[in-house]
Amino acid sequence: MKLNDILAKAFSEQITLELRSSIAYLQLAIALDDANLPGMASWMRIQSDEERMHAAKFIAHVTDRGNRPQIGEISAPSDPGDKVVAAFEAALAHEQQVSESIRALYRLVNAEGDIDSLPLLSWFLEEQIEEESTVSEILGRLHMIGDDGPGLLRLDEELGSRGSGPAE
Repeated sequence: MKLNDILAKAFSEQITLELRSSIAYLQLAIALDDANLPGMASWMRIQSDEERMHAAKFIAHVTDRGNRPQIGEISAPSDPGDKVVAAFEAALAHEQQVSESIRALYRLVNAEGDIDSLPLLSWFLEEQIEEESTVSEILGRLHMIGDDGPGLLRLDEELGSRGSGPAE
């Protein structure tokens, strides 16, 4: 069943947001590389890849439904500078924005009676709970570490050990 124009537009906006997230994570990875924290930079690059996978899931849903998604404008993200906490605060703020956008899309899908989109959006709602929780935990640990260099290097090493995981 083809998506109506309202839903097609909303899904295209979500695709754009997912791609914007990918670019934001890539910018954060650049900043962390510059701060000599390769593990954290790697973690951010993996997040960037994951956001592109999320966009691809939405694109597949829209095209499978007989619509053609339109990617909107994507502006350059802001650079967090050399503050590690600021980088992860930016990541959390972005995840919260994505979460709210998915909740709004879920509400719209319900209002439009499009039950075929609910399984996809339910998956994304659960994914966003995990995403926000993970970044919040990292931020909490960064606040505990404070200015402790060895602690920061340990966390950098830990985050750098994250594999890209299975394809979603």
